Amino acid sequence: MYAILDIETTGGQFNEEGITEIAIYKFDGHEVVDQFISLVNPEIPIQPFVVKLTGINNAMLRSAPKFYEVAKRIIEITSNCVIVAHNASFDYRILRTEFRRLGYDFEARTLCTVELAKKLIPEQPSYSLGKLVRALGIPMADRHRASGDAMATTKLFKMLLEKDVEKTIVKDFIKLEVEKGIAPKFLDLLSQMPAKTGVYYIYNESGTLIYIGKSHNIKKRVNQHFTGITTKSKRIQAEVFTITYDETGSELIALLKESQEVKINRPRHNRSQKKTVFPFALYAEKDSNGYLNLKLEKADGRKKDITSFVSLQEGKNALFKFTAKYHLCQKLTGLYHSKKECFQYSIKECDGACIGEITPEVYNLRVQQFISENSFENKSMILIDKGRNINERSAILIENGIYKGYAYYDLNYQITNIEILKTILIPMEHNRDVKNILQSYLRKSKSIKILNF
Repeated sequence: MYAILDIETTGGQFNEEGITEIAIYKFDGHEVVDQFISLVNPEIPIQPFVVKLTGINNAMLRSAPKFYEVAKRIIEITSNCVIVAHNASFDYRILRTEFRRLGYDFEARTLCTVELAKKLIPEQPSYSLGKLVRALGIPMADRHRASGDAMATTKLFKMLLEKDVEKTIVKDFIKLEVEKGIAPKFLDLLSQMPAKTGVYYIYNESGTLIYIGKSHNIKKRVNQHFTGITTKSKRIQAEVFTITYDETGSELIALLKESQEVKINRPRHNRSQKKTVFPFALYAEKDSNGYLNLKLEKADGRKKDITSFVSLQEGKNALFKFTAKYHLCQKLTGLYHSKKECFQYSIKECDGACIGEITPEVYNLRVQQFISENSFENKSMILIDKGRNINERSAILIENGIYKGYAYYDLNYQITNIEILKTILIPMEHNRDVKNILQSYLRKSKSIKILNF
């Protein structure tokens, strides 16, 4: 758990400031599960410049509770949590100072979203909370009030968790859990998993990430690990200490996240990434007569493929559909062909798309149309898919044939401006597997909306 907080103070000399307002959101990595927001009577005057900045004045605080009256609630909501704040050293120092005045030694682990943002979102013009969230498209209300700033920090932290593909933040948190001796049992772990689409991460007792998986039903898939009798399942059962997850809503984003994060983290129980998930690919080559032949072969990274497949049979099935849709000659694809039967079409119905009955120039135009419609080469598009809830959608950006990343946006906003999308994008790496995942998914999916630009 994380306790994401913001504190407003009276201003004044170092370690003599008093708290005027505090907001704490208890965050489980996915949603806020508890909150505490209160004005606080500091029992000392507020500096005039602070009144102008926050809008909080001395009159507003006369009837507010004093710090000792809210101290118990603060301890309760932050217990067993990592303190998260924007410029955490300031908020943590103020909190410790107030507790010290009461004779209590308040201690907690802290995370600073300024430092995390500098690492995970480099080259921003400013890392002040207001300018940073504005640049990232994060909505913000009540700037310089504790509740508004703490909520903006919560949304920023959630985005930083998404951008942390190496899972450094979560791994450090798990190490803290290990120190406390918290070891959830299988049923406890399973009860924490959602029956939703996303990526899940299995860690051992040393906080090492040992397996990354994806599923349209995380709870069901994790249960299969716990009840499985395969060698891999038994090893996971023996080593699992805790599991975290990221809901994606979109199955495609889950596939893309899993692919990249397995490559980066190299969990020992995931299949080696040396072998491609798509071992067969489709290539176009001209024969001696000038016709473009489509060839289904073992994938060769030295050659430019049109699209690829997880199996030879999947490739053949797709080729049969392609020949029918684009009126291509099966003989020029290596599939069954005879004069009497061309994929159950007569030569006339096939528009004569057979060797010797149509010129290479005319035939090749059909092949080029097929390649253009089934390749990302130089294409720029936004793929619109499901979000993590009914009020949200996801967007995947492909620019000049290169996968750039994904983002989530509220249904109240329309993502049609490419520059706006780029500000909220979770950047991802483009590689051959990513291209294959995208092409394979788009061949099968009927629900994704494509915006070309």
